[in-house]
Amino acid sequence: MRSSFRPARLAALLFLAAVLGAGWALHAGWIAVPARYNPWAELDPAEAPNLLTRIKLERAQRNAGRCMALLESAGARFERVPDRVLGEGCALNNAVRLRGAEDLALSSPALLSCRAALAFALWERHVLQPAAAEQLGTRISRIDHLGSYACRNVVTGRPPAEGGPGRRSRHATADALDVAAFARADGGHAVVNISRDWAPTTDPAKAGSKAVFLRKVHKGACGLFDGVLGPDFNALHADHFHLEVGGWRSCR
Repeated sequence: MRSSFRPARLAALLFLAAVLGAGWALHAGWIAVPARYNPWAELDPAEAPNLLTRIKLERAQRNAGRCMALLESAGARFERVPDRVLGEGCALNNAVRLRGAEDLALSSPALLSCRAALAFALWERHVLQPAAAEQLGTRISRIDHLGSYACRNVVTGRPPAEGGPGRRSRHATADALDVAAFARADGGHAVVNISRDWAPTTDPAKAGSKAVFLRKVHKGACGLFDGVLGPDFNALHADHFHLEVGGWRSCR
């Protein structure tokens, strides 16, 4: 038993050392690999997401100046807003007034932290528009939302004694956006509305193109936002997707 354990342990240590050595060599620039496959390379908003995108995105979100620069390079339309405290647990820090993307408008400007706006920009480009092209045969020209910044607690629908409100929502720091509907660029069949077009099934054969589109948009958001809640979560989210950064990881 002892003789077989020691070689296995030594092999594991050697493997770990090799991985760490390769990682250091990559970080130091001794090994040249395409930026797409280099975890220390800067996020490129135009690049199709891969397994390293989340790592690069989170690093960019922690750097205020870099986040703003990447948001601009992503084609987002926005204005910066001053940092300020707006109440107990409510503040704007490195925030923007987001109006939309290059060919997409928000139903009204959304007050969002840069880190939330950057996640939104990637989601719009790499998830939303491809899903619209595939399922609807057109682009999305406008997103209707229910709000972003709001100095309030989490809404659970339950009284405090039963685990109801008691902590600030991610909306209180402009880290969340509630999306309700999507307007088609071709003007066909009005908007895709979450409250009307979400289907309780994940089987494409039993759902129409609008329902499949909404499922893809919801699932794709989970790879870029920390928290994504939709109609399957509870009745309070029956009419919108709640997209947030900075909180617990959740995809429901």
